[in-house]
Amino acid sequence: MELTMNDLARLDDFFPEFFRRFARTVPTSLAADMPAEIKVDVTENDKDYHVRASIPGAKKDDIRVSVDGNYVSISAEVRKEKEEKSGRSLLKETYYGSASRGFSLAHEIDDKAVVAKLEDGVLKLTLPKRDGAGSRVIAIQ
Repeated sequence: MELTMNDLARLDDFFPEFFRRFARTVPTSLAADMPAEIKVDVTENDKDYHVRASIPGAKKDDIRVSVDGNYVSISAEVRKEKEEKSGRSLLKETYYGSASRGFSLAHEIDDKAVVAKLEDGVLKLTLPKRDGAGSRVIAIQ
């Protein structure tokens, strides 16, 4: 099939209109409340790692942190509800979604000594390094 210039011009007219129509189907107030990816800052000292993960809108019971060796996984489920009452009508917009993040660290983590706190949408983790789990130089014989 060969496209002529007239066919290309019609496609060019169609696509902007298609995207405008699609954009109207997503409520902007709802789209703004959707969870973004979890943003993570990781720092380290000799004894442990410190993680700050931004998870706006998540509650303590909706966050799951798991540690497997040197791999850390954070997941959260976020539920947003907006309710407006006006006379006899009722409008309720609900969003339910999840976000997750995982990363590997250079040392294995002592999973029994991990401390996790949630403050103002920021998850703070203290991940102690496991004793003896660091790298070691091997002598070649």
